[in-house]
Amino acid sequence: MPIYVLKRLLLMVPLIFGITLITFAVIHLAPGGPVEVQTEMSLKASAQARENLKRLYGLDKPLHVQYLDWLKRFVRLDFGKSFVDGRLVSTKIIERIPITLIINLLSLLLILVIAIPIGVISATRQYSLFDKASTVFVFIGYSTPTFWLALLLMLLFGVYLGVLPISGIQSIDVSGMGTFERLLDWVKHLILPVGVSAFGGIAGISRYSRSSMLEVIRQDYIRTARAKGLSESKVILRHALRNALLPIVTILGLSVPGLIGGGVIFETIFAIPGMGQLFYASTMSRDYPTIMGILVIGAVLTLVGNLIADISYALVDPRIRVRK
Repeated sequence: MPIYVLKRLLLMVPLIFGITLITFAVIHLAPGGPVEVQTEMSLKASAQARENLKRLYGLDKPLHVQYLDWLKRFVRLDFGKSFVDGRLVSTKIIERIPITLIINLLSLLLILVIAIPIGVISATRQYSLFDKASTVFVFIGYSTPTFWLALLLMLLFGVYLGVLPISGIQSIDVSGMGTFERLLDWVKHLILPVGVSAFGGIAGISRYSRSSMLEVIRQDYIRTARAKGLSESKVILRHALRNALLPIVTILGLSVPGLIGGGVIFETIFAIPGMGQLFYASTMSRDYPTIMGILVIGAVLTLVGNLIADISYALVDPRIRVRK
């Protein structure tokens, strides 16, 4: 297992290199740049002033030279300085990444806690009322746009009912609260973002769980377990569920990019100061160093998520042997 993990870590190096190369080219070849964004509202900005800005940001160099310069800094874990405020990109990301990680981890936990039981019950009670209701829920989950759901929940719970806050991660008067009140206030602020982030995942994973469970409970060893007189709960939980979890673990690892990408939408809508909101603001201002820094961090988190999924895949089923 350690050799397998080491090989996967080494394989991540060329993958990250390829991702940075493609994203750097796409970002710099997209129409509009930081100089155009900063000078479009200033009619007095002369051509010379624009050239000076390009020289200041290093955008007057050929694209491959700019990439090599960025790559040299990246090897030293230096993402450069933001074009917008001159702050270090690494500092801005470190400030934002904890809240994004917390929301994504809570979303994954919510998906696991809700989706797998729904899938198991639907499979063991196929064509029952619960199974049909969960199927309707899946279709709704797949077809509901995240931004529309977020706005709907904000109107319902924030505006009409007034029971949940609709923006930020803490109230304005948080400084006057005690420890328990602060924690409660923080939880209230996270309910809607985490729920919206997990909604689509719950629908998808519950459907995968149902399909995987249906395939497993039709196997001969499940019939043998029942023939031995084991209770239905032991057959399902001890023999069927463990094998049914194998494809689900892989799918969960692959869902990490979707959660991180979805953060751009719901963090912007709920005004959460995370990486998603920073990425949206950086994209609108063509802040190339910050965009590259966030994309690299997102790529690394995605690859690490896939690696954890593969390791979990081997741990769930002892029959799987990893070649050394």
